[in-house]
Amino acid sequence: MKLLIVEDERELSDSIVSFLCREDYLCEQAFSFAEAAMKVELYEYDCILLDLMLPGGNGLDVLRKIKSTSPQTGVIIVSAKDSLDDKVAGLKIGADDYLAKPFHLPELSMRIFALLRRKCFTNSNTLQNGPISIDLLGKVVNVGTVTLDLTKTEYELLLFLIENRRRVVSKSALAEHLSGDMADMMNDFNFVYAHIKNLKAKMADVGMADCIKTYYGTGYKWAIES
Repeated sequence: MKLLIVEDERELSDSIVSFLCREDYLCEQAFSFAEAAMKVELYEYDCILLDLMLPGGNGLDVLRKIKSTSPQTGVIIVSAKDSLDDKVAGLKIGADDYLAKPFHLPELSMRIFALLRRKCFTNSNTLQNGPISIDLLGKVVNVGTVTLDLTKTEYELLLFLIENRRRVVSKSALAEHLSGDMADMMNDFNFVYAHIKNLKAKMADVGMADCIKTYYGTGYKWAIES
């Protein structure tokens, strides 16, 4: 899952990123209003942690931009401004949650998990798709009685494909999801092809060779609708 941390206190931002990366999230950072506005316009995120007090502008204006262009994106306001007016304003615009500073990083992690569970996985800790069962907390994937040995990237790729199973996912969208804004500096999609190939091979080993459909020149689609 890809997150954007919009926070001008660099030490706090770095500590959040360090903690969440250990939880297997892909994290990007923005330290000002302009940087945040640019990133939410160019890239897609599963969840955005948004401070309200930003150099160069108000975080609520960033929130308005997010909800006008990517309304499905989860947003947690993280701010020292613990007034009722700010909380109400953010929730009215479309924020999903509000966490006042100071906070404990494990609580932040669980707020993120709860938000993503509600938005992407029907409010359950277990994702069921055909014979596939995914323990979202334990990050364990089972096909029937067999537990798959997936790398972190393969696990994220599998979740992303299942989450977007009703559409063809482009190679560029996969690259961005797996590597963040580093995707802009890549000359090709060879690393995407490699991870798709490896995931397909592991799924084929458990009798699911046709679960990922390739649309040549376009992208990939998860073939199990249920």
